[in-house]
Amino acid sequence: MSRAPRNESLRRNWGSDDSSTPILHVDMDAFFVSVELLDKPHLRGIPLAVGGQERGVISAASYEARKFGVNSAMPVAIAKRRCPHLLILPVNMERYKDVSRQIMGILHDVTPLVEQVSVDEAFLDVSGSRRLFGGPVQIAQMIRSRVHEEVGVGASIGIASTKHLAKIASAHAKPDGMLLIPNERSLEFLHSLPVGALWGVGDKTRKKLSDRGVETVADIVQLGENRMVKMLGEAAGKKLYALAMNQDSRSVHADSSDKSISKERTFFDFLHDRDEVLNVILDESLEVARRMRSRHYMARTVSIKIRSGEFFTINRSTTLGAPTDVGSVIFEAAKRLFRGVEMPASGIRLIGVRAEHFVEDGEGIQIALDDDGRRGQAENAIDAVQQKFGSSVVLPASLMGFQPRDRHE
Repeated sequence: MSRAPRNESLRRNWGSDDSSTPILHVDMDAFFVSVELLDKPHLRGIPLAVGGQERGVISAASYEARKFGVNSAMPVAIAKRRCPHLLILPVNMERYKDVSRQIMGILHDVTPLVEQVSVDEAFLDVSGSRRLFGGPVQIAQMIRSRVHEEVGVGASIGIASTKHLAKIASAHAKPDGMLLIPNERSLEFLHSLPVGALWGVGDKTRKKLSDRGVETVADIVQLGENRMVKMLGEAAGKKLYALAMNQDSRSVHADSSDKSISKERTFFDFLHDRDEVLNVILDESLEVARRMRSRHYMARTVSIKIRSGEFFTINRSTTLGAPTDVGSVIFEAAKRLFRGVEMPASGIRLIGVRAEHFVEDGEGIQIALDDDGRRGQAENAIDAVQQKFGSSVVLPASLMGFQPRDRHE
């Protein structure tokens, strides 16, 4: 996320405690590196990263490494060129999850309305906690103090009236700071930012806007919603204009028991034809997407599961460029994964498609210039028809008359 120039007076003095800003975004600072330093304090102060050793990408970088231009998601080879003395430690995800559970426990001590977004960040709605703990600023200070003292890592917290703005505020509070954006000053703050500060604006969208002279959030507002729709398409244009006006109605939802949504089929007569397998994967992808839409979920990760006739199981997964609830997008990802799997000589007895790493519908979604939203609109329309007349009324052409042989689910 791009950020406007930041200074200490803004972080300290932007706003005072405000009961109309009950949403907190808690984000750990360089979390993987911070956890490694808990166990290896002798490495403090040196350029440090967590990620692949010779290949792969950087998962997290210390602030000392960032001074050399090393950032997360950067290929290891580039990171080493930028910082030859960079020390890269291997990922230890189980350890990070253990520390994450400690932190989430602290957050749940404050409010039951904790929405964990990832291993190192969460949203909180503290509107019901003020009688016990004070205003949002007091609560944020208490959380940061407990995380420091009980866990030993830094936490940055943004406080605002919407999830979108709270996340932006926490980014401005880094490292290890806190920033409140009072409700009455939300638009003033937002409109001072570059367009890249808004969720969903990546490099392609930012360049397209810049080519048309749109550099700040205020420029978006000045152009108006209709001009944004003409520039980016209806879905992206309306979404971006709404965010520029701090229009974000999404509430904080407590952690859901749904960690993934999947669909599997087992076959008595094993499958040997790749096209038949792809039809099953398509059918399962559409069903997974339909169930996601009914829960207002979007997935970042798609996985397939293939079990051979000899009970050998293959699992493959991929992270999407942007979260989705569109079945055709899930199918495309699953199909790419299946292409990398050699067809078992014994045939296939089980096929499964799984979506996971959910975000709430609309949250943190990259605005794709090559997606005009029609696929999603079409599938929403199909949902409505199937709900009224049955699931077999509307199907993709490739699934018309398709019925896998002797299956159970």
